[in-house]
Amino acid sequence: MIEIILMEPETSGNVGAIARVLKNFGFTNLTLINPKCKYLDLDALSRAKHAKDILKKAKIKPHSYLKNLPYLAATTAMLGNDYNLARSPVTPKELISSLKNKKGKLAILFGREGNGLTNEEINQADTIIHIPTSLKYQTLNVSQAVSILCYELSTSKPSEPFFPLATKKDKEIIEKSLFSILDSLEFATKEKKQTQKTVWKRIFGKALLTRREAFAVLGLLKKLGKK
Repeated sequence: MIEIILMEPETSGNVGAIARVLKNFGFTNLTLINPKCKYLDLDALSRAKHAKDILKKAKIKPHSYLKNLPYLAATTAMLGNDYNLARSPVTPKELISSLKNKKGKLAILFGREGNGLTNEEINQADTIIHIPTSLKYQTLNVSQAVSILCYELSTSKPSEPFFPLATKKDKEIIEKSLFSILDSLEFATKEKKQTQKTVWKRIFGKALLTRREAFAVLGLLKKLGKK
């Protein structure tokens, strides 16, 4: 299941347009984090057209909602450089490739119209999605970005059998085991140890592990932790 999440949307017309996009491509789950606009005003309803039902049933959630999601992918136009590990991205096609034949809930987070997502919000995500655009002007309107992601997701029709994705608890156990091993190792600086934690969190996030894969990873980490 795909859930589209908008972080503090500021323009009601954009919210309405996004509801329409979801319906265009067969998606229904829209969540607004702390909206800064009247998302059910006349402009939003007008832009939604025949997707008013999706707009009206949109969930309103606080920032803490992000912490409880099984898998969260955050979108960004700002990549930084190769040393900015937290913003190491995948493209929409790469995300879809990782999802092939997997079944579970994936939430995709889109940033504010004005200044996108904060580093703290980016760090909560399992993986980062970047839509390749012209280097001369990289930032898309949020409704355009949602349109592209929804189109790509709708054209990917995985065949059976499906393999269930790892749960939030599975991932937390893996992270706890991995970090425990890293904390037992010596690094030249605390920053280098933190870099290792960030790298491995992103690697597992991009992989979108199935439950069976998660169990195998955890089994290996437990063996390593005993040495």
